[in-house]
Amino acid sequence: MSGPVDPLLAAFEEAYGRPPQGVWHAPGRVNLIGEHTDYNDGLVLPFALAQGVSVAAARRDDGVLELRSLQAAADGRTVRVEELTPGAVDGWAAYPAGVAAVLREHGVGGASLLIDSDLPQGAGLASSAALECAVALALCQLHGVEIERAELARLAQRAEREFTGTPCGIMDQSAALLCTAGHALLLDCRSGLSSQVPLPLGEALSLLVVDTRAPHALADGDYAARRAECERAASLLGVGSLRDVKDLAGALASLPEPVLRRRTQHVVTENHRVEAAVGLLRAGALAELGALLTASHLSLRDQFEVSWPRADAAVEAALRAGARGGRMVGGGFGGSVIVLAAADRLADVREAIDAAYAERGWPAPAYLEAVPSAGARRLL
Repeated sequence: MSGPVDPLLAAFEEAYGRPPQGVWHAPGRVNLIGEHTDYNDGLVLPFALAQGVSVAAARRDDGVLELRSLQAAADGRTVRVEELTPGAVDGWAAYPAGVAAVLREHGVGGASLLIDSDLPQGAGLASSAALECAVALALCQLHGVEIERAELARLAQRAEREFTGTPCGIMDQSAALLCTAGHALLLDCRSGLSSQVPLPLGEALSLLVVDTRAPHALADGDYAARRAECERAASLLGVGSLRDVKDLAGALASLPEPVLRRRTQHVVTENHRVEAAVGLLRAGALAELGALLTASHLSLRDQFEVSWPRADAAVEAALRAGARGGRMVGGGFGGSVIVLAAADRLADVREAIDAAYAERGWPAPAYLEAVPSAGARRLL
């Protein structure tokens, strides 16, 4: 096979002195709607991007895991799989090392891995989950281990939580492994059940990803604090999770702290927005989705308080330029915004956002037109 994987094949042979046995790819994702609902047992609606993480790999039978990345050429790691414990490997390598450690219980052993990515780092497009899932597929296939994809997503999630300390939900890994081209994935994060929802972007309407160039980091305290607030609210309300709140007005009246009321209002209404979005998409009313996106952004900004100035400015500028709607995506505190706009308005939207950033003295954002793409797969 020739084409985009050729440089990775050549780099692997140069790094390890032998050709790889295969190349695997897992995509990044955009979450269309349903933010901070995943760890509240709620609903999410992500889709896979064409961009992602690729891993060239060859099996080793001596129990050694070799990790190298084209994006961190001077930071290779070599460790024995049996010695992998949380904290044994740090930085970017903690993600693939954690996957190898979790899969060790299923019979996976050593390998030589070379990683490449065309996802912008820190943009909130789930590059860590893409890395985990590409490595998980590679290790399983190299060692002849068969694990259903939904279960593999749970194992990858466990690896991230145990080895990087990020209390992530299941959405990103599920999107990387379960999405199909031309569709979003409706995922019930409590039951694990999922279904494909048509997402016909790219003809009359496009979805523009705006990388705000504000670094995005989930392993810090803000994300964990939001999760703890949700758990505390659920405990005070006597429910298993905020997904179970049926009487929102009653719940808000009974919570003692304004911050807990704000968090609860976002989670409950965001689940309803996901359901409404699915209804619109299945009815072929993609253009009507914009209002839900904007409502989600306002809730994330005002109720969940995870937006950031560059995201707010991008959404406001896009709406002034005629976009149908837009919102921040990802965990928050940095990363990307998505904007739904008529294809013939994209240039105006970009110009308006660029002008808003220049006016404030911020670096220009980067843009990516999102195309709903296939999930993780073997390329070679």
